[in-house]
Amino acid sequence: MIIFLVGFMGSGKTTIGRKLASKLNFRFIDLDEQFEWEEATSIAKYFQQHGEEKFRKRESEVLKTTNYPDNCIVSTGGGLPCFFDNMEWMKAHGKVVYIQHNPKTLAQRLEHGKEERPLLHGKTMDELVEFITEKLAEREKYYIQATIVADGLSLTTDYLKDIVLGC
Repeated sequence: MIIFLVGFMGSGKTTIGRKLASKLNFRFIDLDEQFEWEEATSIAKYFQQHGEEKFRKRESEVLKTTNYPDNCIVSTGGGLPCFFDNMEWMKAHGKVVYIQHNPKTLAQRLEHGKEERPLLHGKTMDELVEFITEKLAEREKYYIQATIVADGLSLTTDYLKDIVLGC
């Protein structure tokens, strides 16, 4: 079983993904880390040097060419499900869980690490909330195509385990 975790940056995909993988004795794969390993550079530097379009194409290639073991949890980049046929591809190859949060919660979670994220760099808290609100409005139509939509505020590893195994 492959479980892809999707959601906006800062939604907790990596944190809960690692915990869920440990609880299920699955392998954990962070596609952002896989991207950086394959490219031998950070996503921020790649984004800066090559732009968003080339980044999104390469990110899609990493998704589709990574060798996934039979049982794994995969944390994806926040925008990955919204480009090309990535969401359809993930649904065809596993279960997709959308970890849903509201813009204010995401902004609070992202404020301290925003300088490391190319799309958030230099934004004030108000600009951050506005940006997230706009981006979520664009991305929600992709995210809600997931197999499972989970409320990020009340999400626990045990609950996530129960819903993915019961689905």
